[in-house]
Amino acid sequence: MTRYEQLLQDLPNQPKIWLITGVAGFIGSNLLETLLKLDQRVIGLDNFATGHQHNLDEVKGEVTAEQWVRFNFVEGDIRNLHDCQKACEGVDYVLHQAALGSVPRSLNDPITTNETNITGFLNMLVAARDAKVASFTYAASSSTYGDHPGLPKVEDVIGKPLSPYAVTKYVNELYADVFAKSYGFNTIGLRYFNVFGKRQDPDGAYAAVIPKWTAAMIKGEDVYINGDGETSRDFCYIENTVQANLLAATATQPSARNQVYNVAVGGRTTLNDLYGAVQQTLDGNGVAALKKPLFRDFRAGDVRHSQADIGKAQSLLGYNPAHDIHSGIGLPMPWYIQSMKKD
Repeated sequence: MTRYEQLLQDLPNQPKIWLITGVAGFIGSNLLETLLKLDQRVIGLDNFATGHQHNLDEVKGEVTAEQWVRFNFVEGDIRNLHDCQKACEGVDYVLHQAALGSVPRSLNDPITTNETNITGFLNMLVAARDAKVASFTYAASSSTYGDHPGLPKVEDVIGKPLSPYAVTKYVNELYADVFAKSYGFNTIGLRYFNVFGKRQDPDGAYAAVIPKWTAAMIKGEDVYINGDGETSRDFCYIENTVQANLLAATATQPSARNQVYNVAVGGRTTLNDLYGAVQQTLDGNGVAALKKPLFRDFRAGDVRHSQADIGKAQSLLGYNPAHDIHSGIGLPMPWYIQSMKKD
């Protein structure tokens, strides 16, 4: 039995109080669904800047009425220290997911990205420290590797940031380390690599590649590939990301705390290969996507190749990803198709 399998058995018998910031977002709502199904009490904080009420409504439909009443939603903003303090009261575990993602967004509006991702992060650190929570797990980012060309990416070897977003996520790691040294407040940062799955927003200028392409193919619209299509990414299915968060939050070994970990599968998929995989998976779900992709210029701030070494998370957290891109890509497709029908 893996550590995660054991944890899934133990948690319902030992319910805790969890705070999820960004609970109405993609990753936050998936964490919420998993924890409620494990009979945990959950406090959720969100300001709906990028999250959606319909994500919370969908989670409500996936859990029992008894499980849903264990969820308490707080509409608030991490840029407001009081909101953070209120949300942290009586909490055991913090899963800090709230942030403004997207490299292009940060290039267009670095000030708001900074306010949310740095000031908001610091507010949450202070509030969680003062509330004496048992653990604080936060969403870091693979963008921290910046211009370092080495593959696979290893946690302690990084380059210079390539975007304002990357700067903010690196500053999170620096603050977390200082809080450990200065206050004995240990955290765990999870460097996400291209997470995908259900409830990932396909709309808007800053949508991630898999939901954006999938929605376009379903609608018969053009799909654009930035560059020559040989840019590669380590795509990580949402269930792997949920697993990493729960393992990190409940880690008790001192050697596992005050660390950052890659959260991915250790694979490399080019955009050209991804296009073919999405096309094939849609075809298997009765959706014929016949258009060829259109190529355009490389996007500013983008890293050319990304692939994670996940050995550290495996050895210190017991992380064991259940899905790679090939087994994971088909899982959210029925959800995407259904959500397109609603629109």
